[in-house]
Amino acid sequence: MAVLQEQTATGHDFLQRSLAEVDPEIADAINLEIQRQNDTLELIASENHVSRAVLTAMGSVFTNKYAEGYPGKRYYGGCGPTDIVENIAIERAKKLFAAEHVNVQPHSGSQANMAVYFAVLKPGDTIMGMDLSHGGHLTHGHPLSYSGRDFKVVAYHVRKEDERIDYDEMDRLAQENKPRLIICGASAYSRVIDFKRIRQICDRSGSLMMADIAHIAGLIVTGNHPSPVPYADFVTTTTHKTLRGPRAGLIICKEQFAKDLDRAVFPGVQGGPLVHIIAAKAVSFQEAMQPEFKEYQTQIVRNAKALAQAVGDAGFRIVSGGTDNHLFMTDVFSKGITGKDGQNMLEAANITVNKNTIPFDTQKPMVASGLRIGTPAVTTRGLREPDMKTIAQLIARVLDAKGDNGVIADVKKNVKDLCDRFPIY
Repeated sequence: MAVLQEQTATGHDFLQRSLAEVDPEIADAINLEIQRQNDTLELIASENHVSRAVLTAMGSVFTNKYAEGYPGKRYYGGCGPTDIVENIAIERAKKLFAAEHVNVQPHSGSQANMAVYFAVLKPGDTIMGMDLSHGGHLTHGHPLSYSGRDFKVVAYHVRKEDERIDYDEMDRLAQENKPRLIICGASAYSRVIDFKRIRQICDRSGSLMMADIAHIAGLIVTGNHPSPVPYADFVTTTTHKTLRGPRAGLIICKEQFAKDLDRAVFPGVQGGPLVHIIAAKAVSFQEAMQPEFKEYQTQIVRNAKALAQAVGDAGFRIVSGGTDNHLFMTDVFSKGITGKDGQNMLEAANITVNKNTIPFDTQKPMVASGLRIGTPAVTTRGLREPDMKTIAQLIARVLDAKGDNGVIADVKKNVKDLCDRFPIY
């Protein structure tokens, strides 16, 4: 009897205990994060608020399942329901993006990019990507990333006069260096990307083309930004930004690269897939197929334009003069504020943005001259153009006051009032 009681106490009963009982410290931290999100204007361009349905899928029992391999070709038994989930996610993604082949297993956008590189590149091959300080991403060839360590990198830039991609430079560099792969897409660029022209540049230089659309995937599937899928050999994305899904990655490719790509994902750079996250991806893809999702993406862009205009009207220089998508960059150093200080001042007032280098920045990346500001999360909450003007005024009050505690306290109250009008869940 004593042995049975001990087994019960350490076995099944343990599974039934609440998080607060098992780990009150983590439970408290989660509650703090719920409160922080509820009371904060989230303007980080790469963040969003997922639906309850997506949260439910992420917290499902699929987290218990190992499923190395692909549907119908697993290394473990008991994968019947898993195959259903992954096949649904694949078919929905193919439909959303009009794609020939999709791999839904990448854990992140960085791993999605890594898989593409491993599928078609050898160490030492030349790649060409957008300079990080001009709006690119670490995995597009930065020396601190595997992409810059393992490959020879040629960087292209934006023009100084208008801070837009210099396609003429891209073409010239491609002809001079003949990169095996040209990477387009950005993490801090507010203008429409001309994927068709980049395809033409790739064809002239004999390069493969990869489009990283992590930031603009939601805009693309709803027609609010041109799609690279007809032009690019590979398209990578995260699923948690404008697409409003779980924190994870996705790869699209032409059918001719399907086998090499799938092999590069598994067993190349990953082991078992996160089935609960794939289930959540499938849910977010289903949500993205609904008519209201197009309305949502259109509103994101309207909000970004309105917020950029209002921040500019408040006296802050907007990089490239505005935005065509979900984000914009503002040069705060022109008013004597570093990006780092601006981020900290705004966070104290419950407005979260991120410091970011701007083209031709004179500051180090961890200090930076700019702020990156985006509207996906506040648009999810239901805020519209008039609210963007209010937010711009709050941002300007904090930054113009250079961190004055009284101003920050007052703005924080205004932020709380605005957030209370637009609850998340």
